Amino acid sequence: MKAIGIVTDSHSSISQQRAKELGIKVLPMPFYIGEDCYYEDVSLTRDAFFEKLDSGADIATSQPSPADVMQIWDEALKEYEQILYIPLSSGLSGSCATASAMAQDEPYENRVFVVDNGRVSVLMERSILDALELIQEGYSAKEIKEILEQARDRMVIYIGVQTLEHLKKGGRITPATAALGTILQIKPVLKLGTETLDTFKKCRGFAKAKAAMLEAIRHDLDTTFRQEYEDGQVYLMAATSASPEERDAWLDEIKAAFPDMELLYGDLSLGVSCHIGFGGLGIGLSCRPKRPSRD
Repeated sequence: MKAIGIVTDSHSSISQQRAKELGIKVLPMPFYIGEDCYYEDVSLTRDAFFEKLDSGADIATSQPSPADVMQIWDEALKEYEQILYIPLSSGLSGSCATASAMAQDEPYENRVFVVDNGRVSVLMERSILDALELIQEGYSAKEIKEILEQARDRMVIYIGVQTLEHLKKGGRITPATAALGTILQIKPVLKLGTETLDTFKKCRGFAKAKAAMLEAIRHDLDTTFRQEYEDGQVYLMAATSASPEERDAWLDEIKAAFPDMELLYGDLSLGVSCHIGFGGLGIGLSCRPKRPSRD
């Protein structure tokens, strides 16, 4: 039996196929479309999701059931002595708190370590890659949980939104604001910090929204993450819910703006896409977690 395994959920944007390649397990998130329940990347493809979303269907996110969480834990514990469970941030869902409570009881106590480090989408994927590195470096599951959680505020992601319709449906903006914003071609840029998703800037036109995101990243590298950037300890990331053409053009813009940095790409998770719709473009930063002294 192997020592430490990793389980996450599909809010990480990691597909079932990608999970096999990484040697991890991904719990598919449930979505209700009308009265029917679907599971991300299992019974609900990205294409089908956006077709339903664009058609005006009522789509609601849902927490995974405790039974589903325990089932995937039980499967992982057949292969591993301990597991790290890295779910969606507790600031964005109550499922993390539920999992943390479940992990305190038998048979999971001291075998399942729930990591709450405020991540979603490609930021979660980066945490999982960090965790895999830490396992290879010989850290224990308890140590890895602490290392990842201590790095929770060393990240940020900006997301440009092309349509206001889904922000209106989700109650983040009023119908009047959405109507006026549509007339004025207002394109909001959202900012995901530690556990919160807020409006960062409102731009007239999407070209200005993209420019604002690139400038925000430059500013963060010069200020908040300056030391990590100078030390080569910052990862640059991108995520989208856009077409392949828009995605590729956005990635080219990012690479041109930051030619000295490698770029990690991941699709925006359906949980995020549900609130922003098709065409969203994101860019973010995540710092390499600091390793504690082992003297």
